[in-house]
Parts: sequence; structure tokens; C-alpha cells
Amino acid sequence: MTRPRRDRSAGLVRPYVVTGGRFAPSRNHFDHITLVVRGVRGLSRAELGSEQCRVLDLLESGALSVAEIGHHLGLPISVLRVLLSELMEHGHITTRSTILTPSGPHADGPDRELLEAVLAGLRAQL
Repeated sequence: MTRPRRDRSAGLVRPYVVTGGRFAPSRNHFDHITLVVRGVRGLSRAELGSEQCRVLDLLESGALSVAEIGHHLGLPISVLRVLLSELMEHGHITTRSTILTPSGPHADGPDRELLEAVLAGLRAQL
């Protein structure tokens, strides 16, 4: 008698089911650091899967990066990109690429003092 294959079966089928068999986003590309925000509110969620609804629930509190959403949902980034592209096509989400700083939404970059404070804090942890 052979032993059951517990190691392999745990995670092989779920991503396929979550994405409905799709293996690549249709047209939208999401990097790990792309900020995702809610799009049009009030759209029907009837056609969405449970993971897509969970993405929208996570975005209620504000923008999150693709990596953060993947961490919260426990999904690989490749699977999440497929789900996000569908959400974007239907208008449920949009992306934001501008950096928001205290000096305005179209600032050239993050505040240098803030970055230096973060670096000092990280060095203090070592």
C-alpha cells in the first residue's frame, strides 16, 4: 500500500479554482508596489468570487499595495494579478501611481526627512 501524497495536494488546485482557470491577467499589469484603491462604489458584486470580494473589503480602509493585499489574502502574486485585472476591467478598483506626501499629491518624491527617520529607526533595530 502506498502512502497518500499530502505534501503535493494541499496547494495545487486552489489557485486554479480561484482564478477560474486563467493563468495570466488579461491586459492590466500590477507590480508588487502598485497601489490599488476602490473604484466606482455601488457596483454589483454578484459576478465576483469570494477572494475578489475580500479584496474590495480590504480596500475599504484605503489604498494597499499588491504585495500587501496578497499577504492579507494568503494568495500568490500571480493569482492576485489575475483577480485584480478582472476587478479593474469591471470598474471595482483603480490604481494610483503618484506619491502622496505632505507637500501635495504631485510632489517629486517622498520627504527626505521622513526617509532619514525611517532609516535611523531601522538601524536602531539592528
